[in-house]
Amino acid sequence: MRLAALAGAVLLLGGASAQALRLPGAPACPVFPASNPWNERVDTLPVAANSAQLIASIGLDTGLHPDFGSGLYDGEPIGIPFDVVSASTPRSHVTFDYADESDHVAYPIPKNVHIEGGPTATGDRHAILVDRSACRLYELFDLTHGPTGWHAGSGATWNLRSNRLRPAGWTSADAAGLPIFPGLARYDEVARGVIDHALRFTAERTRRAFVYPARHYASSSDDPSLPPMGLRVRLKASVDISGFPRQARIVLQALKTYGMILADNGSSWFISGAPDPRWSNDALHTIDRITGSDFEVVDTTSLHRP
Repeated sequence: MRLAALAGAVLLLGGASAQALRLPGAPACPVFPASNPWNERVDTLPVAANSAQLIASIGLDTGLHPDFGSGLYDGEPIGIPFDVVSASTPRSHVTFDYADESDHVAYPIPKNVHIEGGPTATGDRHAILVDRSACRLYELFDLTHGPTGWHAGSGATWNLRSNRLRPAGWTSADAAGLPIFPGLARYDEVARGVIDHALRFTAERTRRAFVYPARHYASSSDDPSLPPMGLRVRLKASVDISGFPRQARIVLQALKTYGMILADNGSSWFISGAPDPRWSNDALHTIDRITGSDFEVVDTTSLHRP
């Protein structure tokens, strides 16, 4: 655990009451307002009319997979890390592949920034930066550093005190145009006893469409049986989670109360979290017993619109 060095130190710890909405490394900052779609409960909302069709397209028999944990995989922490930075963190210019849909601001990239998968990774290479001085979130996709400086596929920034969305049609560091950070399962939340926000998940095949709160799609298919970006699903209330280990049970309860939001293309039913050495991989792996058939699509048309 490296909580002491908050500026530039990754929190490998990683709705709701005011306390719950705050990150231990940035206690003055909410992780978006309680009225933000990530933080709104969906356990009493109706089931969408096309729920069965959409769940089947993602995979009825496919197990839910926590794409985070403790230890290392290929030498790197398991999950999407994030750094807490401050006003003293040097700002850097970043060039982008998707320049038209990226935020051209100075990004607070610490010297030893933590990149998803590590410095030599070939995957999404996300970098997530939480500025505790300004309560601002910066996220970068496919971040690399070369002779001319920092380069990324795309980049986006949000005011953590605001519900403002990106322009319609714009990507972010995620395919759905959403922030990644509020959808991560963090160990500090499990230690507290509750995850009080929706989680981020991926599906192998998606539709050329997006629904609130998503702003972007990443598909060429108009097949109505495929899920759009921003789809909100929840674990059915009838699913008995009482026999799961504590860490798994807290994650699963969040999926009943807040659900999860489809944010990117990837392996179906993979849910995202931040690495932490205190996660129990054995406990988390029991989540694999939950399958797509245990979920339903939520009708979110009544949710707050900013």
